Amino acid sequence: MIDQDTRYAYKIFLNAALPLVKVIAGDIPALAKKFEKAHCIFQVSALDPDSPSGKVATHFTVNDGEWKVCADSVASNAMVELQFKSIDAFVGFFKGKMSPATLPKMKGAIKNLPMFLAFMQVLLKMSALLGAKAPPEDEETKVLLVKCFFYLLSSGISCLNKNGHEGIHGWALASPDRVYSWAVDGHPEVAAYIRVKAGKSRAGRGEYKRAMPFFTLRFDCLDSALGILMSTDDMMDATKAGRLIMDGAPEFGAQLGDFMLTVAAYAQG
Repeated sequence: MIDQDTRYAYKIFLNAALPLVKVIAGDIPALAKKFEKAHCIFQVSALDPDSPSGKVATHFTVNDGEWKVCADSVASNAMVELQFKSIDAFVGFFKGKMSPATLPKMKGAIKNLPMFLAFMQVLLKMSALLGAKAPPEDEETKVLLVKCFFYLLSSGISCLNKNGHEGIHGWALASPDRVYSWAVDGHPEVAAYIRVKAGKSRAGRGEYKRAMPFFTLRFDCLDSALGILMSTDDMMDATKAGRLIMDGAPEFGAQLGDFMLTVAAYAQG
């Protein structure tokens, strides 16, 4: 039986981190080209004796470059699969604790070698992006990294709510219909949001356009966003200097910041 923190961590990887594979494969032209004529089902799984299917997984269906993400869903017909021997091994691997004990079994690798290698390139790129210690230098990579972080945070907070995390679910239960968003001035393509109402939540990508968000954590530029997202800048100092703008009451910014740190702790250890 896994402990509660491990459960939250693997749920975030299945529902918030692994879905970024689609974003990375689509936004980097050299990677997108590898899947232009692909027809394949990729899966990342972990054996789990307590699951009805004996494993937990997120899988991707790719047809001619079009990706469909099936988060926290097991495919019985995956053509390429990374299968971990346990949830603990799965979580350890994605937190960077690589060892013989955490390495996955590579199913379908020889039979579908080109697709396996392409999928591994995307996973390695995702790992490199999210594990970077310093901001990238080129603008395109900065855009992609901020987008990935925003998507991870919005989906991660929603995932923890849906899985009963005490602090986040309590906040969601008490919340009227509100939208919280992340944005960078001049870069609408990186925006993300989470809509919360009476215990329910839904993460979204892009700008929320049905109404003005209740609260937005807005940055003046990509570098300012990365300073906070990569923990190289202080939120209070950034706010005082105008690098971070809280469109709404500051107390909601502090609350959202705490939830962001919670997601980061489960995703990074």
